[in-house]
Amino acid sequence: MADGLAVSVSRALAEASPMAERLFGTLAEKTADTVGVTRASYGEGEQFAHDLLAATARSLDLDIATDWAGNLYMTLPGRDRSRPALMTGSHLDSVPRGGNYDGAAGVIAAVTAVAALRRAGLRPSQDITVMATRAEESGSWFKGRHGGHLGARMALGLLWPDELETAIRIDTGRSLAWHIAAAGFDPKKATEGPPRLARERIGAWIELHIEQGPVLLTEGYPVGIVTAIRGILAAREVKVLGAYAHAGATPESYRQDAALAAVDFIAGMDRHAEAVRARGGDLTFTVGKINTDAALHSMTKVAGEVRFSMDIRSRDQAALDGIPPVAARLAAEVEARRRARIELGGFAPTPAAAMDAGLRRLLAQGAIELGIRAKELPCGASHDTVDFASVGVPAAMIFVRNANGSHNPDEAMEFADFAEGTRLLAMLLARLSSGD
Repeated sequence: MADGLAVSVSRALAEASPMAERLFGTLAEKTADTVGVTRASYGEGEQFAHDLLAATARSLDLDIATDWAGNLYMTLPGRDRSRPALMTGSHLDSVPRGGNYDGAAGVIAAVTAVAALRRAGLRPSQDITVMATRAEESGSWFKGRHGGHLGARMALGLLWPDELETAIRIDTGRSLAWHIAAAGFDPKKATEGPPRLARERIGAWIELHIEQGPVLLTEGYPVGIVTAIRGILAAREVKVLGAYAHAGATPESYRQDAALAAVDFIAGMDRHAEAVRARGGDLTFTVGKINTDAALHSMTKVAGEVRFSMDIRSRDQAALDGIPPVAARLAAEVEARRRARIELGGFAPTPAAAMDAGLRRLLAQGAIELGIRAKELPCGASHDTVDFASVGVPAAMIFVRNANGSHNPDEAMEFADFAEGTRLLAMLLARLSSGD
């Protein structure tokens, strides 16, 4: 680590790290649920986290702003504020009774990295803005028709025309528009005027996040450099509609069995995913929810209705694009055989995204200079980074080793690993903003 910049960044980061530990501790304490933490999208826990980070940024003399959707921007002014800004951050909401690090680690790392750059006396050539997005975990909080990552997509002008009303929070029954207004922001601006973030005003987007799988832990790397992010097709509620009938009195040839139709369809989709993988492709198929109607089902009844979800992911956009016709064809085959109707309900797409090659090279170079063992790997989960990449912003992700997965209260990121990931983030920001 002979490079002077690496030494300076590392020293300043060590001095700023106690702030990060305090922030994690405060979030864990103040947003604790019966197990884990709960920071609902547009709820009290998320708002507490935004207020906490805003107060921290204010103490660092950063410029503070929010947009009409409640996204938070914390900016270290650059020497030339007319240049496109470097942006870094993540989200502050969580799944119900989830872990303390998913999302929050990226915002805390970004604020800590900026604090370290100030301590090191490095004034950036352009603005460095830390963004804390709203409602990234909207898939856990909002039902109905929506595309997820609501805060980032609103800021980038990617919201669908009717999404403010078709996204309904599961626990309140209220629309996204209602929740934005209740939080003190202005949903009307979703369809009025230009987006808050213009592509040409963003030089790069970098997000630090805990790894949500076991690769870094298993292979002994504290930090990962993401190569690509899988895209998603989400069918939130597929309906299979048959007819209720007596289990003993109705011959199979007369049945319209929704349960067996659902099983046939799900098995067919799984076989398609297996065939894609057998050809060397990348495709995952998951049914995360499946149920019959508790008010009507019985052990002695042929099921008349089944509902389930589908989550289909790939790094290959062409593989995702091929899913709707495959699903429609399979549904028609099952309907003819089982005499039950299958309503797919449409797919909510999140595109696949390759990370910027130049940023990946700088991250790899920075890891060498800092003496950090880092592994390149793909990302199977979706993040706000996908939305920035989708509009052409050069994007990168840093993973931090984490035990026990995520979206559960047992997330186990070690602070030493977080510090390594944050050093790498600070080094990248320093390089990009040097003005060279």
